[in-house]
Amino acid sequence: MPSDPCEKLITNGLTMIPRSVAYCPALRPRTWAPTRNVSLLSFRAVASLSTERTRRRFARQDSAGGSTTVSRAWNSTLPSEKQSGHISSQENESILFFDNIFPLRLTFLFKRPWQSHQDIADMLGRFNSPTLGLLDPINLVKRAIPKDIPIKVTEILPHLKDGGAFVKVSHGPEVKTEDLEASLTKKLESAPLKPWFNPLRGVKAGLVKGMPWLEDLHRFPKSRLKVEFIPKDPGGEAVELSQEDLYSLFRKYGKIADITSQPAESKVVPKFAHLDFALIRDAIMARNCLHGFLVTEILGGGKNGTKLRLSYERKVKAHSIWNWIVNHPRLVIPVAAGLLAAITVAIFDPIRQFFVKAHIQQTFRLSDNQVYRWLKTRTTDLLAFGHGKSGQDSFNEVWKHRRDLIEKIQTWLLESSDNFIVVQGPRGSGKKDLVLDQALKERKNVLVIDCKPIVEARGESGTIKNLAQSVGYRPVFSWANSMSSLVDLALQSTTGVKAGFSETLESQVTKILHTSAAALKEVSLSGRQKDDKDADISDDAYLEAHPDKRPVVVINNFLHKSDESTIVHEKMAQWAALLVQNNVAHVIFLTSDTSYPKTLSKALPDRVFRQIALGDLSPDIAKKFVASRLEADDDGSRPKEGDGKEWARPNLSELDDCIEQLGGRLTDLEFLARRIKGGQTPRHAVDEIISQSATEIVKMFFLGSAKNDSGGRTWSTEQAWYLVKSLARHRSLRYNEILLSDTFASSTTADATDGEAALEGLANAELITVKTQHGRPQTISASKPMYQAAFGILVADRVLQAKMDLAVLKELAKVENRSIERVESELAVLSTLPKQPSQTGERISYLLGKLEGSQRKINEYEKEMGKLKKVLSQTD
Repeated sequence: MPSDPCEKLITNGLTMIPRSVAYCPALRPRTWAPTRNVSLLSFRAVASLSTERTRRRFARQDSAGGSTTVSRAWNSTLPSEKQSGHISSQENESILFFDNIFPLRLTFLFKRPWQSHQDIADMLGRFNSPTLGLLDPINLVKRAIPKDIPIKVTEILPHLKDGGAFVKVSHGPEVKTEDLEASLTKKLESAPLKPWFNPLRGVKAGLVKGMPWLEDLHRFPKSRLKVEFIPKDPGGEAVELSQEDLYSLFRKYGKIADITSQPAESKVVPKFAHLDFALIRDAIMARNCLHGFLVTEILGGGKNGTKLRLSYERKVKAHSIWNWIVNHPRLVIPVAAGLLAAITVAIFDPIRQFFVKAHIQQTFRLSDNQVYRWLKTRTTDLLAFGHGKSGQDSFNEVWKHRRDLIEKIQTWLLESSDNFIVVQGPRGSGKKDLVLDQALKERKNVLVIDCKPIVEARGESGTIKNLAQSVGYRPVFSWANSMSSLVDLALQSTTGVKAGFSETLESQVTKILHTSAAALKEVSLSGRQKDDKDADISDDAYLEAHPDKRPVVVINNFLHKSDESTIVHEKMAQWAALLVQNNVAHVIFLTSDTSYPKTLSKALPDRVFRQIALGDLSPDIAKKFVASRLEADDDGSRPKEGDGKEWARPNLSELDDCIEQLGGRLTDLEFLARRIKGGQTPRHAVDEIISQSATEIVKMFFLGSAKNDSGGRTWSTEQAWYLVKSLARHRSLRYNEILLSDTFASSTTADATDGEAALEGLANAELITVKTQHGRPQTISASKPMYQAAFGILVADRVLQAKMDLAVLKELAKVENRSIERVESELAVLSTLPKQPSQTGERISYLLGKLEGSQRKINEYEKEMGKLKKVLSQTD
């Protein structure tokens, strides 16, 4: 015998090419002397990618000089484009299926898209090296076949997905297939062959009665088989086998756990049944042996016979909780959202309430620590050189002037009243300093909410974040709202049900304010002791009886950009009403918007608010304030003696006239003081301030860019110029007289058709101030004296005046043209009458008079517009 391992033969009538033949370099045509007859063998590997490798033929000369030609092919068992994937047999040939030849867990390799079949073949080739001996999987097939059966193996087709192999054998006509299967079964029962990877189960063999289908789909063995009943010939009829017939056919391959027939009312075709085997290996044997089996009439397959089509199917556990959850998303998703919300509330709400309470009481504020305050006092005295109070001294005159307002607020805070306190005044009038630094100076437990950063935040997440920071609400996951919205949208588009994971801006603002209200109530009751005289009364009665124990909520910049963020302001007003009605806290609103009663009246419709209106300082107080600011600044900037520098005291001789022209707005007075300190004279400083204000008015109200960006404005450029021009001539205007003017009564601008809304918008924009008498608007004036002088500068500009007057005249001309069109249309209707009745004569005269008057106005406007166009063309 040759020593080359590639030339080994299997004796006892079984001839086989070893697995290394596919890549054995020593394999080449040669002659040799066999000891037995050699049969034709075609060995196909499970994972070869090519449909047919180069056939190798070699002849080996025996000792008698004869030769036998052996043809070997290394073909794939996986179907190609020209292969159907079925195994066919000829006459006197049978196909056997050997189970438990390969590890069943190798199927996971087929799930890797990057793993090629050739890689698996190479791995099996290395695994099945000749050195393994009895561990060779194909060697199990050789050992399983009895030696006393006159059969010859002609082809072996390993089937890795099912962990077995198909073996095609040839035999004489005297051999019956039933005897062949019985002999194999008896042999394997008497001498079990157990592979190394499954020592508890031996190799089993069965006769393939149907037509097995070798496919490379991602369908892997399961313990459940779906048996479909299809006709023998296309277009024929198939019979649905009973459970008894199915049991008799499949029981030989293993223990059957259950048989489920197709429901009688089901319209699914072809008809089918489910067979649940106790073990996956038993289902594999049944599927590979009976797939394509033709059930005859004797076996219950009907007159024409019924073919079985078997496939693996995943078994769904009955009454599975997970299956119910997956199949009922419309119920499960809302319930899951509710449970998640409940868990979140139970865990995070106490934490957030604690942080809000700490924020109100300033528990973690370092400046309230006694040691820190002591150190700050000592270091400030050493480094400030006596200038620590200079900044506050300059406001003493202002606070003395407004002492009655401060005391009024403090008195209201000591009374038990379920009402708001509203401090209204233009920007720069000192509302915040008056309330926080003076009225609430000695007050503890003050919560300040600034609406400006909340309203100006970008997006809903920014609004929620800024609101949470203002009340100390943490932790807050503002970013999670966007993600929740996407998840909610995806679920709604797939299931048709809104899950409710995401929350609207309104609901989240309400949630933050509700938590803050609970924390405020805890703060109000934190000073209550068990040994108090009224310890036995309820919490509500205690809060009503002790208004001094309630915290104070200051809502600053209320109605800031109210046209853009109505939700925030409305929720603030409702929340404040809840606080004062339940005696939880005092609420003070600081606003510069004169229309605040509209919003607050919705929250408290049956209350008259406690109001304080802050105006400009009187000229005397304004002069003292500027002088005190100059003295306070001079203390820090005055050159020391011996420095060789002279300090020039500002000349305040012009201050009286300048302050009268500038007005008493605190921010304007501070601006004037800084300019005077910088070396400017009062007159020069005021002139520059007025000139700068005039430039701001032009940019905000008259330029085209402002006009194009007029979203949400309720007034037009022509209306603003009409007021500027009129106020430049008169310090005050009658409110109703302005409403009756053509510019306000008949505006052609879409957003400015309502004259009262236009005046209210201009007042909110701080161009004008509307003064009232007995609750009704009476007069209109400039928002501050400085604007009165700025209006004069704007009117004196010939180019600007000509441009704006031209725009006003064009609008008035449009109004008259529209009036003429209406008159002409009515006259046309009257002219269609067959006879002119005498009753229409007066109406026609009236319409003709209107027509004449409008045309006369248009002629005058045209003349004026011609003059203005000439000014614009000739003036720089």
